[in-house]
Amino acid sequence: MAETFTFGTSLASITCHAWNKDRTQIALSPNNHEIHIYSRDGNDWKLADVLNQHDLRVMGIDWAKNTNRIVSCAADRNAYVWTQGEDEKWKPTLVLLRINRAATCVKWSPAENKFAVGSGARLISVCYFESENNWWVSKHIKKPIRSTVTSLDWHPNNILLVAGSTDYKVRVFSAFIKDVEEPPSPTPWGNRKPMGQLMAEFKNSQTSGGGWINNVSFSSDGNKVCWVGHDSCVSIADATNGNAIIRCRTGYLPFLSCEWVSPTTVVVAGYSCVPLLYSLTADNKLVLSGKLDKSQKRESSGISAMRIFQSMDRNMRTENTDTVVDSIHQNAITSVRIYAGDKASASKVSSSGVDGQLVIWTVEQGGVNINGGMRNLQI
Repeated sequence: MAETFTFGTSLASITCHAWNKDRTQIALSPNNHEIHIYSRDGNDWKLADVLNQHDLRVMGIDWAKNTNRIVSCAADRNAYVWTQGEDEKWKPTLVLLRINRAATCVKWSPAENKFAVGSGARLISVCYFESENNWWVSKHIKKPIRSTVTSLDWHPNNILLVAGSTDYKVRVFSAFIKDVEEPPSPTPWGNRKPMGQLMAEFKNSQTSGGGWINNVSFSSDGNKVCWVGHDSCVSIADATNGNAIIRCRTGYLPFLSCEWVSPTTVVVAGYSCVPLLYSLTADNKLVLSGKLDKSQKRESSGISAMRIFQSMDRNMRTENTDTVVDSIHQNAITSVRIYAGDKASASKVSSSGVDGQLVIWTVEQGGVNINGGMRNLQI
């Protein structure tokens, strides 16, 4: 049995989403300058708060599970750290990013004492709290980034940071800040620790081009990096094997998101509207190991005449030429998050997309199923 929840007739897309620690609340952006907080109420979801401090479209949200803080960034070049007061309302604190282009992505570090923000200013802002002045400040990682930073992820040691950008490259940096943490131990990526030190750099293609990077992710042990680019490839680099790159060129449309669900398996999703599993084999090959969406045909009974008319009106069309895709998601999947478990052993993942749906998938041993409890959660 599917649960459908509509919270805005004029909104039809989810840009990004993030869960709290016990998965009873979700923060999402409905493709505008707002962040909506929803709380689980039995089998229903109720709007708990609307965070509207940003002026332009929200590009990234991350929820610190242990400290219960939300960080957001937007095209208005700002980032805010949101803390919940005794009245259960969220209060913003402005972060000094010092950038002159849109902020594109944001990620809390594992220790939750700092976070990183990517931007169109060709740099990464590594932000931390300065207790003396009671504000969030940043240090910049600039070289050798040559274009917009599209995605970020942290190494489990809280020091290393991987970044993907539109210059077709994936880079691993040191984000060590001596004011807030102890010197790190050596890793397979190297033992250099100065802030901004380049530890590794990977081209998305050995030849010219190869497509810009859409998403990056560290493995659970931090020894591997996975990324997906706009060339429909899934790539993995292994620091324990001389930074060797394993690449799989797929026949699908480009992927927008990737996430590790086990030490050898990643889930990827994007314009093909279906989350896919790719696994490393014993002979170091990356192969398609499963599809999360097993549906044969999506039922169209949930599409009302009013919604069809609104879609036609928004796009200034005189006749209905919409088609129903043979998948649960009816448009590109923009974000994939772990819902249950962690990168070493995830049992459930959630996906949201341009169609306004949020779906929770159950990842099982030897197969995958959809969790019907939140299937078709949509705007």
